[in-house]
Amino acid sequence: MRTCRADAARMLTVVLATLVLLTGCGSSGPSPRAWAASVCSALTPWRAEISKLTSSTDQQMTAQTTPAQAKENLVRLFGGAEQASEDARRKVEQAGVPTVENGAEIAEGFRTSLASMRDAYGRARTTIDGLSTGEAGVFYGGVQTAVETLQQDYDASALDTSRLNSEELKRAFDEVPECH
Repeated sequence: MRTCRADAARMLTVVLATLVLLTGCGSSGPSPRAWAASVCSALTPWRAEISKLTSSTDQQMTAQTTPAQAKENLVRLFGGAEQASEDARRKVEQAGVPTVENGAEIAEGFRTSLASMRDAYGRARTTIDGLSTGEAGVFYGGVQTAVETLQQDYDASALDTSRLNSEELKRAFDEVPECH
């Protein structure tokens, strides 16, 4: 009899511990500070890649390379920016939804903005990949048009920070070391 009670008590303890863990992992998301840290950690390598892209694109536009070499380099660079944007979007998605008012909308805004940027880089890559390299002037004109379109798409996809109306998140972004 004693063994049955001990087994039942252990089983009850396991069940209660499981319920406590599941309740703790339920619908509550990360704190504002944890979410801001995750988002900034996702965006830091993305910003570095975009900065590198901008510098490399400028170099490609002025370098003495053949159109075929420039095309290969630009397609690779824009593909890298596209992948970096997707990586950042995925990491922001993995950060979850912050436990603030309108947290789901705020998190969705970040993800949507990064997805739009990813798509803009993908369109630029595809456009440049489709350009003929037969005539340098025509090729570089096409590249210029693709870059201008990319800039317009990029500007249109920028996150509307006026909707980031959570004082808790603003403070968290200002305070966490990952954002500096």
